[in-house]
Amino acid sequence: MASTYTTNLRLTKQADGENPNSWGQILNDGVISLVDDAIAGYTTVSLGSAATVTLTNVQGAGDQARSAILEFKGTVGGAHDTINVLIPNNSKSYVVKNSVSYNDSTDAIVLKVAGNTGVTVADDSSAMYVTNGTTVIPVAQTTFTNITASGDLAVKGNASVSGTLTVGGAVSLASTLNVGSTLTVAGAVSLASTLSVAGAAYFGSTVTVSGRGKFMAGGFSTIATLSDNSSIVPDLNTSNVFTVTLGGNRTLAAPTNTTTNIGATGHIFIVQDDTGDRTLSYNSVYQFSQGGVPVLTTASAAVDIFFYAVRTTTKVDSILIKNFTR
Repeated sequence: MASTYTTNLRLTKQADGENPNSWGQILNDGVISLVDDAIAGYTTVSLGSAATVTLTNVQGAGDQARSAILEFKGTVGGAHDTINVLIPNNSKSYVVKNSVSYNDSTDAIVLKVAGNTGVTVADDSSAMYVTNGTTVIPVAQTTFTNITASGDLAVKGNASVSGTLTVGGAVSLASTLNVGSTLTVAGAVSLASTLSVAGAAYFGSTVTVSGRGKFMAGGFSTIATLSDNSSIVPDLNTSNVFTVTLGGNRTLAAPTNTTTNIGATGHIFIVQDDTGDRTLSYNSVYQFSQGGVPVLTTASAAVDIFFYAVRTTTKVDSILIKNFTR
């Protein structure tokens, strides 16, 4: 009978009477050494040239995926903006040290099981990740109820605050910050990923968000480009500042995710293409002053700015300011 292997760590399970005179060496190489790798092994993985890097996964012999600690090295953003690192579809934990260099803030490393979504590994971070063979979960995410810091606050990873966050100095995070209520920061804010605040936010200095900044009650965000289709649909969970260039006569559809954005304000840059004479009609959710539906400037390359305020899930108060140029 041939040897079999354990499911998760792929350790050798020798059959009765197998491997006479070499049983001890196979036990050492196929089990004991590999358990040592799984508990304390350190493997360096080079990234950069391929969009997908699959960790080696071998039965009863040394491989990358069995190691307890993975260090990613190389450069992301040259050949590929996103590099997926695939781990086996077995339950396991990994400590990941991210030592790669990024070309810009759009670059990312995603740790995942093939066929599943995965999780982005924060820049310049060391964190633990666990997988059940399908989903990868960052153990390093930190959750607090309320935080008050008299000086600076720095977190090497994600942070989630269900209540208020008050910082007397600067805030610096390697990844995402979610605040469930009020955010007050006397100094600068610097994040490598997303800033999401459900309540009011007060800043005494510069706010730098490499990824996306959003205030649920209507704050700032990067400009999101809307698809130029016959029906144009703003997603309020994506941004509160949009732009769209019209390539024909269009309809501005009701925005999605109004329920979680009551009170949000924002605007849409509506741009005529080089042909011009494009018209825009509006879903009934949009409410205009004195019931008058605005007409776009139709000159080639003209820009109108459509301002909105979400009053209810079905009432979005709106006004159009006309006649800019791009």
